[in-house]
Parts: sequence; C-alpha cells; structure tokens
Amino acid sequence: MRLSREKIVRLSHAVTDVLVASEEVEFIEDRDTIRQQIVQILQAALKEEEQVDAEVRRKIGSQKKEILEGSEEWDILYRKYYGEELKRMGVVHQPSER
Repeated sequence: MRLSREKIVRLSHAVTDVLVASEEVEFIEDRDTIRQQIVQILQAALKEEEQVDAEVRRKIGSQKKEILEGSEEWDILYRKYYGEELKRMGVVHQPSER
C-alpha cells in the first residue's frame, strides 16, 4: 500500500494522540521522539509490504499459463502466496478479502 509522507505523518500524530490520551501509557521520551519512531515503524512496515507484494506478483507471473490480474484465479493465487510470504516472515496471517 502506498501512502504519502504526509499521510504517514498524519497517522503518526493520530497514534501519538491516542497514546497520550491513554492512562496505561507513560512516556519516557518526549512526544515528538515517539512520533518520529512511529513514522519510521510505519515506513518500514509499508516497505516490507511492498516487497511481499512484489514477490507475490513475481510468483504469479512465473506461472506457465498467463493469469490476468483481476481474475478470480489471480485473486486466489495472490491471497495464497501473500499468506505464504507472511508465514515465511513469521507474521500471523488472517485471511481477508482483497
């Protein structure tokens, strides 16, 4: 999923606001340091997701027969390979509709 830098920063502010409002969270660092870490975490997660997406598309493209993106077969293979990649990375996969 592609998010602009502006959207990532906006998300980081929203997450930071939720953490600040929570009585269960105590800040050891200043708020902006926490927000910047959230930005880095989001960017890393999105980069990893892009890599998984690219690998899944490569696998689908390497099939003997051409499978058109958007077809039911393509969608099924995408979900299957995506789940396999997440498992390989150690991420728990919850099946969802794409």
